[in-house]
Amino acid sequence: MNPSVPKFAVVVQPSPIDGMGVFAAEPIPAYKKIGELRGESISVREARRRAKRQQRIMIVEVSDKRAIDASQSQDAMRYTNHSCSPNTVLRIRQGRVEFYALRPIAPGEELTANYGETHHEGTLPCRCGAPNCQGRI
Repeated sequence: MNPSVPKFAVVVQPSPIDGMGVFAAEPIPAYKKIGELRGESISVREARRRAKRQQRIMIVEVSDKRAIDASQSQDAMRYTNHSCSPNTVLRIRQGRVEFYALRPIAPGEELTANYGETHHEGTLPCRCGAPNCQGRI
């Protein structure tokens, strides 16, 4: 299997949360790996420089020295939007950014992750719509 292809079928389409989103195209069982975020490996310094120039960020720091910039990637998982009540968890393993289902995910459901602290430093309104929404990212 090509490692850049998600393990479960997903589709990218307009999201009610923000811009484009990635949606389950088949049932995804709880706790299963869905896929990985692929992109350019860059230094954290370069990642933070790039993040300051962009409104929509597709960069994840994988260590105190390295980051993955997926902004030019063709990987569908780069469209995983933030939610304060996510259905996936992002795990960093051996420099890889992996997404796992937190619960069963139904076809048509948008895949979301809680990205925690971001370069927006709480200045960007959160649009996740979750009952427990923190209001800012």
